[in-house]
Amino acid sequence: MSAWWLVPVFFIIALLYASVGHGGASGYLAALSFVAAGPDEMAATALTLNVVVAGVALVSFARAGHLQERLVWPFVAASVPCAWVGGAMAVSAKIYSWLLAVALVVAAWRLVVEMAVGPSASGKAPSLTVALPVGGAIGWFSGVVGIGGGIFLSPLLLFLNWATPKQAAASSAGFIVLNSAAALIGRATRQGIQYDALWPLLLAAGVGGVVGARLGANHFSGRTLKRLLAVVLLVAAAKLLLAGVAAT
Repeated sequence: MSAWWLVPVFFIIALLYASVGHGGASGYLAALSFVAAGPDEMAATALTLNVVVAGVALVSFARAGHLQERLVWPFVAASVPCAWVGGAMAVSAKIYSWLLAVALVVAAWRLVVEMAVGPSASGKAPSLTVALPVGGAIGWFSGVVGIGGGIFLSPLLLFLNWATPKQAAASSAGFIVLNSAAALIGRATRQGIQYDALWPLLLAAGVGGVVGARLGANHFSGRTLKRLLAVVLLVAAAKLLLAGVAAT
């Protein structure tokens, strides 16, 4: 985690993800997968940065009038306790690599979806029979891997026409903040969380999050940059999958 190039990379990741209401955990994990970092260290770093960057995005999108609380609370009600459980669980490095690879592929797919889906929305709130189990599943997986879960929630909101892209971004930001905080608490109950090497990354991601959130809430979509980021995520996922196959 001491690699100097992580500082500008985390700034760019935070800027891009915050522009669509995300914290950037899957991007941070993609970058950390190229350096010598353990699963617990990677997850704790990504979750902490998630809270900061998604929190900034939440404030920006809410101020711009895009936050719809009724889209968030049914998913959060089930996801937060499940994220705590997932964060408290210890998994092997091999299983973690496979789970993270899946998360990175979904993250890349989510970026492509956000570019392709238009701003139409039905305005119909999700039913509890759908939102609760889906939210619980996303929360548990997010807690285990160390992401906020927005990469799974956003496509769902868009594909089912529950939200416009900006409403989905605002909803995802709130979802990510609460899930990431719950997962961090779960990890803290299992082991201590060290922040010695985190501060430069936290600062870089915080500044990038402020810039990206303001641009995303009020100005642009950053389509070309998101395509590039999707490629990076897919490369990192392929690296993890190949490592997992080689280890078998």
